[in-house]
Amino acid sequence: MNEPNAQHARTAPLIRQPTREDGAAVWQLVGDTGGLEQNSAYAYLLLCTHFRDTCVVVEREGELVGCVLAYRPPTTPDCVFVWQVGVAPTARGRGLAGDMLDAVMQLPACRNARFLTASVAPGNRASRALFAAFARRYGVQMEEQEFLAADCFPNAHEAEPLLKIGPLPGR
Repeated sequence: MNEPNAQHARTAPLIRQPTREDGAAVWQLVGDTGGLEQNSAYAYLLLCTHFRDTCVVVEREGELVGCVLAYRPPTTPDCVFVWQVGVAPTARGRGLAGDMLDAVMQLPACRNARFLTASVAPGNRASRALFAAFARRYGVQMEEQEFLAADCFPNAHEAEPLLKIGPLPGR
């Protein structure tokens, strides 16, 4: 094993809530994932400030290597909606995305949520597997509902059905 990988294996990542100073790094991380739609830097700054109570980032040796960007929709206050989950290519394969989802649901702003929701295109196998594993860990059902049809988007885009997981135990 070469030395940099051995060092990363020994260093536990820190899962924490984002700050305004993380906004640019979250924007960069999303761009570096290769699979997420990168929105404006301003959107990530808003998430890291206005919505920080429902989001987490992961830092390893001073570098941002993961994020879950989520919020409580005003029309469904018993839900936490996960907007994006991003893990840096160098940090994949270690269960970090699942750990981040669990951390979000333990945040004070999310503890009383009965459901976790996310819109996930049918072709996004990795995200669907992530959310299915979350449902299994919590011993609850995951159902799929119509949400955003392909024709809702201004460009070519798969439909984004809503995955609804829960009700979560003890809430």
